[in-house]
Amino acid sequence: MASDGSGVEIDNPEETIESLSKEVEKLKGRLEEERQKLNDVALYTVAERLDPLPPSNIKPRRVLKGHQGKVLCSDWSLDKRHIVSSSQDGKMIIWDAFTTNKEHAVTMPTTWVMACTYAPSGNMVACGGLDNKVTVYPLSFQEGVLSKKRAVGTHTSYMSCCLFPNSDQQILTGSGDSTCALWDVECAQLLQSFHGHGGDVISLDLCPSETGNTFVSAGCDRQALLWDMRTGQCVQSFEGHESDINTVKFYPSGDALATGSDDSTCRLFDLRADREVAVYSKQSIIFGVNSVDFSISGRFLFAGYNDYTVNVWDTLKCIRLTILYGHENRVTCLKVSPDGTALSTGSWDFTLRIWA
Repeated sequence: MASDGSGVEIDNPEETIESLSKEVEKLKGRLEEERQKLNDVALYTVAERLDPLPPSNIKPRRVLKGHQGKVLCSDWSLDKRHIVSSSQDGKMIIWDAFTTNKEHAVTMPTTWVMACTYAPSGNMVACGGLDNKVTVYPLSFQEGVLSKKRAVGTHTSYMSCCLFPNSDQQILTGSGDSTCALWDVECAQLLQSFHGHGGDVISLDLCPSETGNTFVSAGCDRQALLWDMRTGQCVQSFEGHESDINTVKFYPSGDALATGSDDSTCRLFDLRADREVAVYSKQSIIFGVNSVDFSISGRFLFAGYNDYTVNVWDTLKCIRLTILYGHENRVTCLKVSPDGTALSTGSWDFTLRIWA
């Protein structure tokens, strides 16, 4: 005989766990049935009446050469001109995307600098990787960037992704320790931690709303989780991928998010419908997706793949519009410029490319 903790004796605890597990599965089934009733029309069928998009004229305009290792991450400055990139060579480079000049090249204390991001002001960048730390570097020509560097926070495993949520004062990070964390940049203190993932967190994105209190994370547990930054609570979760999620990005309106996975698909999840509404895949695509981003309007979805290509999808009609060729190894990072006029891609071929 066993007790359930309230003084009531239970004949067989295993039977109780089994019956509860069955009940949970039954409730999940009923929930999915109700969802299906509310979502009986696929996104692409609604979009059938829309005019097809004209042929796209996206061409390579610049090649940024300077890294001596695989490019792992990049980010645009809000000035729409500068890009920060990080690489397996242990270097972080600040580029002028117009002239292709390198304005700063910072040697990091670790190789595999997995994440880098620009602060909203453009006056500092942050990065991290296998050293488990997030480090900020104020950008100044008066003195060396390295002399002003400051470690802001440390995870118990590698730091995979980071971003500044709307100001230079705070930074949000994701890690291989299955958590996300919000740090105070000035005080180098942990403000909030986010626990809920069952595997490494690989990607983050901030909801593009005025308040900016919501962000999404995704990773090796095949889930995308939506978080309230103020409470540290997970408020929504999305499943559907059959392998690790490598990238997540909010739709420009903030009402949906796109994910890319090792299962060779991109998926669109609608926050209001609380479910997946579109899948971007073809039988001929057998390689994983490493990075996704939307055009400013949200009509185009750009996705970088392990087969060295960037596929451009019609977000609404769920059809592939074109393929961008140019890189000579897997495309690891991809970012649309803040004004929507250019696309930057980084690759294991040691280069970044600017498309427009």
